Amino acid sequence: MSASSAEILGKLKELLQKFNSNNIELTETTDISTDLNIDSVAVMDFIMEVEDAYDIDIPLNVLSDTRTMSDLVKVVQKEMG
Repeated sequence: MSASSAEILGKLKELLQKFNSNNIELTETTDISTDLNIDSVAVMDFIMEVEDAYDIDIPLNVLSDTRTMSDLVKVVQKEMG
């Protein structure tokens, strides 16, 4: 059973909220590190939570091309198969 883009986006927003100290509205176009002003360590913590939530492994080389929430939704969907 694969989750829809909207379901994944909702879950990602939920997981990312604790890293969102400036309470920026999270949308598909939110740039995870730039818009939220979080460092690479926090980004990796967030990615580990995403991996745990979906029981997937996101390759590091894929992460380097993943900027926005929408990009991350696509990565999660791909890794879920």
